Amino acid sequence: MDDLNALADEHLAAARADAHGRSAHLLLRQVPLRQTVIALTEGSALDEHNAPPAASLQVLRGAVRLTAGSGDVDLRTGALHPISRGRHGLLALEDAVVLLTAVND
Repeated sequence: MDDLNALADEHLAAARADAHGRSAHLLLRQVPLRQTVIALTEGSALDEHNAPPAASLQVLRGAVRLTAGSGDVDLRTGALHPISRGRHGLLALEDAVVLLTAVND
């Protein structure tokens, strides 16, 4: 069993040491389900990309902005938000760690 708090600490430290301000860890891969812990330092982003058929984003630490054509959403620690199909991106408003859960076809 993985400890999300320990993973958040580990990957936030790695993101702070990374030139791009990011670190990620594939936590679970049981086709079609995938869960990934992603850490971003303030101002770092994941560029716009296509969403999988079904996905959600849970903020474990900090604050992020989920950007999408349908509108941006700011999320803080504890928030759980569905990700709509279509293109989207992620911007760290402050140092943040999120859990991305995705279901692929």
